[in-house]
Amino acid sequence: MSADPQTALLALSPLDGRYAGKVDALRPIFSEFGLIKARVKVEVEWLLALANEPGIVELKPFSEAAAARLRALADGLSVEDAARVKEIERTTNHDVKAVEYLIKERLKDDAELGPALEFVHFACTSEDINNLSYALMLNQARQHVLLPRLDELIQALRAMAHAHAALPMLSRTHGQTASPTTVGKELANVVARLQRQGETLAGAQMPGKINGAVGNYNAHVSAYPDIDWPVFCERFVASLGLDWQPYTTQIEPHDGIAELCDAQRRIDTICIDLCRDVWGYISLGYFKQAVKAGEIGSSTMPHKVNPIDFENAEGNFGIANALFEHFAAKLPISRWQRDLTDSTVLRALGTAFGHALIGVDALMRGLGKLSVNPERLAADLDASWEVLAEAVQTVMRRHGLPNPYEQLKALTRGQGINQASMREFIASLELPADDKQRLLAMTPGSYTGLAERLAREI
Repeated sequence: MSADPQTALLALSPLDGRYAGKVDALRPIFSEFGLIKARVKVEVEWLLALANEPGIVELKPFSEAAAARLRALADGLSVEDAARVKEIERTTNHDVKAVEYLIKERLKDDAELGPALEFVHFACTSEDINNLSYALMLNQARQHVLLPRLDELIQALRAMAHAHAALPMLSRTHGQTASPTTVGKELANVVARLQRQGETLAGAQMPGKINGAVGNYNAHVSAYPDIDWPVFCERFVASLGLDWQPYTTQIEPHDGIAELCDAQRRIDTICIDLCRDVWGYISLGYFKQAVKAGEIGSSTMPHKVNPIDFENAEGNFGIANALFEHFAAKLPISRWQRDLTDSTVLRALGTAFGHALIGVDALMRGLGKLSVNPERLAADLDASWEVLAEAVQTVMRRHGLPNPYEQLKALTRGQGINQASMREFIASLELPADDKQRLLAMTPGSYTGLAERLAREI
């Protein structure tokens, strides 16, 4: 469903223009068609549930064939069917009522289902259908698009972490030289963070409710006072693969959506952090980028190979997070028993997840172009012998030498330290022979602690 070239040129949103092909996986889920299809599914499943409730004597259970016809209406809903809903909506000026009317229109000539017409949307307020529809849409996007794509990113980073587990790299804290690490360990840090937040995203509950106009089952009880409606409705919501929300106003309070958005926002934030770090490492020459034939880095400077993928990713993650932050702050708030401000905001969910998906795509593309520059890494390490001061003063502490920190501070701070001066200082220390020899053999490139092990264990 990618936009054709002329349509793309006229698209208001880049998601439907420049980036249309990159968000095709989300289009059937978060589009207007996706919302309509989810609403039809909820309405159909509610009708089937009512038909199987013995206490509703006026509605008999449907035959297997009739139930299959009902579900086929939902599962096989076409774009043309959705267009018919929009046509009905032009008269009703109510989108959920238009879905109800479409279902009744399709059932009216069915010998078995036709008599059940007035149980379509029975005892429901629009929000009963909407909250369950959005919950289904978010679950679908999470399970089939977001988590699989996140897993691909984690696997790519893990492979890089293992490949470069032993490759030493100078650390920089506060922008200054610091204890060495390895390229693989720094990537392993990102893998660990993304895994943790991915588990949070996967485990976030997606609550739903179907308890009427203000959450009290008023209409339900007025028609069938002897049915235990909370139990019935909880069972129905669970049958959709959703979590039960027992206490609501007219709307499901959207705390679950806020939690999901916060989880995705943290994932995006970690990715922004990675993009900025890699951007910096490219600038330092630690990474090189593969040159793509015909690609232009600068319109005026032909030598440039810009880190455009990481910049594109950072920008899209930022747009996504601005929306996720708004969703998490706004959606749980509704005046009294209901206001309509959530309705238009919920329609933008796909926009946020679309930009997040584009961000991951650009980040993956950028990572795929990277190669490490061992010579540049080694040169920086060899110019930073002062980083061994930490190791030397720690061994001095172990053996009770006086003022080890102060001695190393006087030696290293603000002064140029090289291999000769560092080894001369070590040779002057009254240390056991084994420890002194170990320090004398140490180089900035070998002083990486357990970085290699940690990178391989991720």
